[in-house]
Amino acid sequence: MANQHKEKLRGIRGVDEALWTDFDRAAKTAGSDRSKVTRELWEWYVGRPGADLPERPASSEEKSA
Repeated sequence: MANQHKEKLRGIRGVDEALWTDFDRAAKTAGSDRSKVTRELWEWYVGRPGADLPERPASSEEKSA
């Protein structure tokens, strides 16, 4: 099937719309996407070998400083 993902779909609960939008925008600014950033963060969090924190774009406050 063309629309069948190879991985199981997993939802994240408790994320308000503003955070979801800000996260999407930040991931795109960093040249990435929400899924990739989330995987990288989880791999770092559980201590997988070679895992680093994902690159984070500068906030609007950091840009104006």
